Amino acid sequence: MDKLVLINQKEDIFDTYRNTPIGDLLEYQNLNRPFEPHESAKLLVGMCMDNRKHLTIPENFAYIIRAGGANLRYSEFKLSYAISVGGIEHIALIGHNNCGMVNLNARKDQFIDGLVAKAGWNRDAAEQHFNHFEPMFEIGNEIDFICSEAKRLRLRYPKIMVAPMMYNVDDNRLALIREE
Repeated sequence: MDKLVLINQKEDIFDTYRNTPIGDLLEYQNLNRPFEPHESAKLLVGMCMDNRKHLTIPENFAYIIRAGGANLRYSEFKLSYAISVGGIEHIALIGHNNCGMVNLNARKDQFIDGLVAKAGWNRDAAEQHFNHFEPMFEIGNEIDFICSEAKRLRLRYPKIMVAPMMYNVDDNRLALIREE
């Protein structure tokens, strides 16, 4: 069974998310819904820092936290702030295809060489840096990671609706992830 559910019409949005800020995000991004004015954020979007991703959303609609692989483990204070002070009740957790946080070890030499050549690091320090942080930031499979991160966030914030999604960098469209 394919886990990705393409959103080509409003009826493709899961009932749970329809008529919520999560459904609104999908309509803005995929269905060219006209922008409405927003006085304050309705949604928190957790997404990768990848420069190939761009959301089509109105001003003031969402808080956005960008972190490699959409890994929010090290951004929880910011997330808690958006919930407690900003009043957020919905989170869209967005991974994407061809993510650089998958199989980081394959880019170890490029990472180290880049820090040496571009940042002025010595090779040993660059290698120690990679070896220390790679296990924290490697996400494995994009879809599986987004689902596990959504589950973790639901346990951490049980009153908050968390929707796992994937962004296709080839067509700039969002898909919902059907969880097992």
